[in-house]
Amino acid sequence: MAVETETKDALTVKAYRGDMKTLLAFNLSGKKSATNLAGFTLQCAPEGQQPYYLQNNLQFETPGDHAQDPKEPANSSINAPIHKFRWLHVPGSIHQGIQPAQGPYTYTVTPRYFEGRSLQPIDRSLSVSVTVNVEPFSKEGLELGFTRGFTQSQAFVHHFGLKALIQPKAKTLLFDTTQISGTNAAGRSYTFAQEYEWLGFTAREKIFGLLNEVLDDKSLHLDMCAYDLNEPDILKILLQLAEQGRVRILLDNAALHHSAKSPKPEDQFETQFTKVAKDKNALLRGHFGRYAHDKVLIVSDGDGPRKVLTGSTNFSVTGLYVNSNHVLIFDGPNVAKTYAGMFDDVWSNQAAKAAFATSDFGTQSFPFSSDETPQTEITFAPHQTPFATSILKDIAARIAKEGAKGKTTGSVLFAVMEIDNGTSPVYTALTNLHKKQNIFSYGISDSPGGIYLYPVGQTTGVLVTGKPVSTQLPPPFDQVRNIGGVGHQVHHKFVVCGFNGDDPVVYCGSSNLALGGEENNGDNLLAVHDADVATVFALEALALVDHFNFLDRVAKGPKAKRGKQPRASKHQDAVSAGWFLSTDDTWTKPYFDPTDLHSVDRNLFG
Repeated sequence: MAVETETKDALTVKAYRGDMKTLLAFNLSGKKSATNLAGFTLQCAPEGQQPYYLQNNLQFETPGDHAQDPKEPANSSINAPIHKFRWLHVPGSIHQGIQPAQGPYTYTVTPRYFEGRSLQPIDRSLSVSVTVNVEPFSKEGLELGFTRGFTQSQAFVHHFGLKALIQPKAKTLLFDTTQISGTNAAGRSYTFAQEYEWLGFTAREKIFGLLNEVLDDKSLHLDMCAYDLNEPDILKILLQLAEQGRVRILLDNAALHHSAKSPKPEDQFETQFTKVAKDKNALLRGHFGRYAHDKVLIVSDGDGPRKVLTGSTNFSVTGLYVNSNHVLIFDGPNVAKTYAGMFDDVWSNQAAKAAFATSDFGTQSFPFSSDETPQTEITFAPHQTPFATSILKDIAARIAKEGAKGKTTGSVLFAVMEIDNGTSPVYTALTNLHKKQNIFSYGISDSPGGIYLYPVGQTTGVLVTGKPVSTQLPPPFDQVRNIGGVGHQVHHKFVVCGFNGDDPVVYCGSSNLALGGEENNGDNLLAVHDADVATVFALEALALVDHFNFLDRVAKGPKAKRGKQPRASKHQDAVSAGWFLSTDDTWTKPYFDPTDLHSVDRNLFG
């Protein structure tokens, strides 16, 4: 598993490696060690750079009553210790700006204690340090990338401003991304390109890295499957490749993306493509039974297919810069040849549903296990109903296996766009997970049938919505954007089972994990059996659930008065609201109560 562990006396610290992020988990040897515990101070030291303290979201009501470092803000974790037993660090959220360092990071965790009700000075003899690589994830020819997707976050507002645009108001197809998108509270302006780099995160880096690799090497050719297609800088590269005769594109033409009366962005791109293309037949519009829903790039050279990118990320402004999404890149001929064969089959049959569903590609699973990639199985939709049903039932059965009798504590973490349309055994299994006492379930969807928040005094799991459109944050927190009208925040389609067990697996890709899609859409669904990959996806689920669990709790009705731009000082807001750190160890009690999910959480990760 992608985790580094260090123990000293009563404290154990684990650092789980994610994709350009790290989960820090802390554990103490028992309840006695948590007596008078004030929390944890977290220091981060990227290699070759000055160390810094991670920040708490809160501070003490009267900092002067506590040991303080005057060089640090009141909410620095040296002055306001973290009241949690795990913390997810994503560089670039607060420190290091929008281009954080990559490489080894040393995290130093120090438990802090009260005497009476006053925080005592830091005792560095209690500190435990652990070093882990913080960089985009890769392993055995497989690379992962994730969009950041947190337009509804303090970090987005601090960097780009509350009113930053996601795209220009004049919706020109090939707009210039060097335009100013917004100005933050400090008066600093940002361009769309800078905003996109932060929002698109490692998924954007992977997609543009691959496209520019093809553009710069005249020996390479690109085949592309696209559903949403309107990201301007992607389109510009595709048009250059079209002029050179080095690209073929299968582009969805369902009603969302095609209209003769009112041309969609995809229609506008088709016109541009046809105008400049060396091969006028290199663009195929189609939609199988419902949608051409794949998001795939296949790179070939003179020897054949060599690399493929797939996942849930649409090649669009919303897909890359609003949605939470993932991509996978397989760098090697085995997987690439299979995707290329699928593409050729679709091309030759003009995206016909019936022909594909009965083809070799629509009727079997493709396993891969070699030095080229971790153990992976891939299926390509659309399928006939029996095969589609069996695929989904197998996933539901694997979810159920985590709660099997005799197993101590299973784990299922997930992020799926929808969960409540009643057409999938996978949706049924995920919706019911929160009721189970013997599974650590942590999930998020844009459309859950019900919202089950972090329950105090229970071990039942968590299901939250990623679409709290009426969010109104209490002081001292800054207001965040409402995302009504810009699509799905959670566009992922992944489920992680047993990430810390002996049979970890992550299901991911473009499939919505529903019967209708598996029967009617052009899609690909992957099952990756690898502990490191499962850990990376598990951390993505944790980040989304924790963030939106908080937003869901404080969401108010649509008539709630919106807040203003971030304030330079929030102390008076905090005084008015009474949001402060406690000054005793009461906060630790749920973490050592075996009937509480907080305790399950502490033991699972720490």
